[in-house]
Amino acid sequence: MKTFDVIVVGSGIAGLSFALGMGRAGHRVAIITKKNRAESNTNYAQGGIASVTSQTDDFELHVKDTLTAGDGLCDEAVVRAIISDGPARIQELIELGVDFTHLGDGRVSLHREGGHSKRRILHVKDLTGAAIEHALLDAVAACPKIEVLEHHMAIDLITFEKLRRKGMSVGPSRNRVVGLYALDSRQGVVDAFAARVVMLATGGGGQVYQYSTNPTIATGDGIAMAYRAGAEIRNMEFIQFHPTALFTYTHDRFLISEAVRGEGAILRNLKKEAFMARYDDRRDLAPRDVVARAIDSEMKKSGAQHLWLDITNQSEESLRDRFPTIFDALLKHGINMATDPIPVVPACHYLCGGVTTDLTARTSLPGLLACGEVACTGLHGANRLASNSLLEACVLARDGVASAEQILKETPLAARKLPDWVDGDMRDPDERVVLAHNLEELKRTMWDYVGIVRTTKRLRRAKTRISNLQQEIMEYYWNYKVEPDFLELRNLIQLAELIVDCALQRKESRGLHYTLDYPDLLPEAIDSVVQIHASMKRSVFPQH
Repeated sequence: MKTFDVIVVGSGIAGLSFALGMGRAGHRVAIITKKNRAESNTNYAQGGIASVTSQTDDFELHVKDTLTAGDGLCDEAVVRAIISDGPARIQELIELGVDFTHLGDGRVSLHREGGHSKRRILHVKDLTGAAIEHALLDAVAACPKIEVLEHHMAIDLITFEKLRRKGMSVGPSRNRVVGLYALDSRQGVVDAFAARVVMLATGGGGQVYQYSTNPTIATGDGIAMAYRAGAEIRNMEFIQFHPTALFTYTHDRFLISEAVRGEGAILRNLKKEAFMARYDDRRDLAPRDVVARAIDSEMKKSGAQHLWLDITNQSEESLRDRFPTIFDALLKHGINMATDPIPVVPACHYLCGGVTTDLTARTSLPGLLACGEVACTGLHGANRLASNSLLEACVLARDGVASAEQILKETPLAARKLPDWVDGDMRDPDERVVLAHNLEELKRTMWDYVGIVRTTKRLRRAKTRISNLQQEIMEYYWNYKVEPDFLELRNLIQLAELIVDCALQRKESRGLHYTLDYPDLLPEAIDSVVQIHASMKRSVFPQH
């Protein structure tokens, strides 16, 4: 058993920021990351981080834009708290070495994206996430209290309740998280980690859909683990489909940042007609849910496989300067964005729901915190305003440090002993092709039945197929040794079930959830909530 004060699962902006705060406070911190430390959703974030930094902008405008995008489901108190804390968190990033792009006159360059009434997106060219990630990694490497464990995949959280089910005596203590099991994928062994605080910062789950802008690591691990441990999950039906991903004949979907539309790009159908005015007065700068549904509608009407994003009204010099990464990536596909329209389609991009937390990152399960895309704070509501996510991660990570400090004071010692993981007589998997087939079936099911436009019939069909996949994967779990591909599939199937269950709860069309059966809004915006039933909780131990 390995013991730390704090365990952080994930190495994006949320996890690294929190770990750095705890390590600098003198606590022993382990960062568990299933790939190398730089592989995270943050690293792929192109657009930037939204914050009020210009004299022509103000907090009230940012709050209004966020509430408008959230379609009535945002928690206004949370929105105000996060937005007002933004400038201080931006300054911390600058002090860490993040060099935001500046204009020739020395002012910070600010992009504008859909749903924003002002230019307020700070960025580092079009690789903002990578710049923030590298600055945080350098700071973490310089902190002796932080140990980074690469190629370790968290399997499940360990709670007092699960220890009691195993027959261990933990006294009358109320249920709480006391650690987790993680697979060292290079050694092929599972280790037990004890800690008084566990922070989930695992990002989202875009890989549950056939087409996604997310990296392959985005498999919903933290949400699935939290749900299995008994934490409350909410608003999982709100999946943000980015309107403009590069169309290719593979499943890969390279993101064309919303900032491209912010700089004047126009969406056109295959007849080269600009069509967004038919759907929204804000045209190409409407919020993502509106734009994604408009593109979906245009494609279905014409049978087109893609539409066009046209920014040929800008010079090549300007585009190379503003979007160097996107420009070069498109050139590799034979597209010069200064002279050629870009073929685009929507793709799964961001999960607005997740593990329910308060403004201090606490979940409903004592000892467990969550931050970043894995968490649902109330900021995004039914639709995330572009570039608010990195802001949320910075603010909640900072507030989570204070929360964790309090938990450590209340819990003086980590668990004295956690049982070892026992594989017993389990054998190595001999039919890995089953995993590949099940993953493809899951992704296709979610894309076809739980996409941009939904119906109750489609959702019920998806639920039936997901249930069948769950049964197969559980048989696999109890009979074979665990390995990363299997664990990710297990989590994705759990994630899919949560998305469908929340979608079936919502008898209206709000934000990112649009259903033909209930096209109108209900008078009151209510969260959808799921929590595992006590009778469904199972031991995390394979031998049981």
